[in-house]
Amino acid sequence: MDFKQDIQEYLDCEIDTLQRLDINAINDALNLLLEAYHGHHWVYIFGNGGSSSTASHFENDFNKGVSEPLKTKFRFRCLNDNVATLMAVANDMGFEEVFRYQLTDRIEPGDLVIAISGSGNSKNVINAVEYAKSCGNKIIGITGYDGGKLKKLSDISLHVPVNSMQVSEDVHMIFDHLMMSMFYKHLCGISHLKE
Repeated sequence: MDFKQDIQEYLDCEIDTLQRLDINAINDALNLLLEAYHGHHWVYIFGNGGSSSTASHFENDFNKGVSEPLKTKFRFRCLNDNVATLMAVANDMGFEEVFRYQLTDRIEPGDLVIAISGSGNSKNVINAVEYAKSCGNKIIGITGYDGGKLKKLSDISLHVPVNSMQVSEDVHMIFDHLMMSMFYKHLCGISHLKE
């Protein structure tokens, strides 16, 4: 089969979507992360399915990647990585509580929440975000499609304006690597872009 036309259409969609991202929102998210970093606050991150993998990747890139050359480390905690806790909460309380429960009586003033949901409407993500907001914590929401409830609840919305879960998730990973690269450059003095 010849997939070349479909490949080009997918790549064209990616390029068009990237060109429509809100650079001001990305800049604002970077500054919230910097504020949490300087305040030695936790950054709680979570999502479902592919977004859970993105959340894990963020945690790795910030806790090890960016933090390695730094004396002061980022403090990311991915709430979907403890399978035993997730399964216990899901079994005993319901899947919609798996993230909120882990924040309850643990999130502190100045801690930051990064919530990832392609649709923006995942009930367990929304429950945790609403809880964090009720505690006075700031939310960075990472979404696709129309952004759903998460976009409306977020203090900073990193919204990918495309009706494709695959392209949304591609760009969510770009957010991770873009922000990681900014901190490599501005905190560590390391540039990964070729001159």
